[in-house]
Amino acid sequence: MSKKIAKGEYIETDTGNKVSRRSQIIGTTNIILGGKTVIQAEVIIRGDLLRSFPSSNPGEKQGNPVAVAIGRYCFFSRGCELKPPGKLYKGMFSYYPLKIADHVFVGSGSVVEAALIGTHVNIGANVVVGKFAIIKDFVKILDGTVVPPNMVIPSFSIVAGRPAQIVGEVAEGEVESFDIREIYRSVGNS
Repeated sequence: MSKKIAKGEYIETDTGNKVSRRSQIIGTTNIILGGKTVIQAEVIIRGDLLRSFPSSNPGEKQGNPVAVAIGRYCFFSRGCELKPPGKLYKGMFSYYPLKIADHVFVGSGSVVEAALIGTHVNIGANVVVGKFAIIKDFVKILDGTVVPPNMVIPSFSIVAGRPAQIVGEVAEGEVESFDIREIYRSVGNS
């Protein structure tokens, strides 16, 4: 009889990413994880949604397309969904890359279809970030907020409401609370 190796909740990659065995990562070849990122159970990342129209330069070499690019020390809570934004362009529906910088926290049950999320961003639980939204650095989006498509949220903003509105500013002393490293260290196989 062979002994079964005990499997933990998380798979840890060479770059320190901790990915739940119960997450759904679709199109893995089109997703870049920067390292030290935590992906909890029931998280859905759609890397299969790619740009479908050809490049403008016919001689340009087609590399491996990137649908979702994620920086270092990001944390994706249970049940959130990340998918690239899409739109109709020249009569053809196409998806565009979703870029997430370092130290980004996404709360449980949130859906993100932004074009860009800057560094040190905290997105609360059950938030909807609309297509092609741009969230700059040091932004806090409160629980239940609906960020409309194409909205640009300036740096050091606190955002809430349906539709989202700027309700305050992130104070200088609050900047340290955006660091995800402690949360990263607390997650793992026991």
